[in-house]
Amino acid sequence: MSAVQLTVIGRFTCREGERPLLLAPRAERLMAFLSLARRPVRREELAGALWGDQPDERAAGNLRSTLWRLRRLAEHPLVESSDGHVAVAGHVRVDLWDVEAGPTPDVEQRLLAGELLPGWDDVWVGAERERFRQLHLHALEDLCAEHRRSRRFGDALRLGLVAVACDPLRETAHREVIEVHLEEGNVVEALRQYDAYRRLLHSELDLAPSPAMRAVIDDYLDRVVGDDPSFRPSAAPAIRAARGPVG
Repeated sequence: MSAVQLTVIGRFTCREGERPLLLAPRAERLMAFLSLARRPVRREELAGALWGDQPDERAAGNLRSTLWRLRRLAEHPLVESSDGHVAVAGHVRVDLWDVEAGPTPDVEQRLLAGELLPGWDDVWVGAERERFRQLHLHALEDLCAEHRRSRRFGDALRLGLVAVACDPLRETAHREVIEVHLEEGNVVEALRQYDAYRRLLHSELDLAPSPAMRAVIDDYLDRVVGDDPSFRPSAAPAIRAARGPVG
């Protein structure tokens, strides 16, 4: 049986092996809904979610015709129907489900693909998009920390900066980037990152970084820089900028 890969992170796509499957808009929405539901869905619920603005009879007809077309589109049906429920067929892989199952090299690439179904304005997408955003950020930070501990600093920094770009006010994302710079020995880069975040937080929310964030910088400077007088003259401007008040 040919493997089918369904992608809902970033642009919606569906492939059977190397062959793209061109789904009609109705079929795309149905497959996306089932993927986000992560469970068999009652036919009435599915018809109501996708065609709730139409009379029940017409919505049910739309569902029947869409399911019929989906069964004929690929070598094996993309959906399974039984006992009045519809679900994604067992041989279909969904990228969202893979991400939720845990980090792998393949999942790491998917985390860089972007948000969940960007541009889709369905209510059921919006609720799942925020859930995925949180999952996405935590996964990026976890992988960043994992690469940092393995001293793969380039990969760690790439993932950390993606997390920062996704949510510029998220302290834990900035903290991961700072820790990568410190582990790599780029102290001034770490101080610049800290100062940039401190200024952004003050500008946007009139807040200061948490004690935990400040401790990352202070502990490093006290441990490594404090015993090296030759470091302080060259690093003094960056240290003052990071530790001093917002100007």
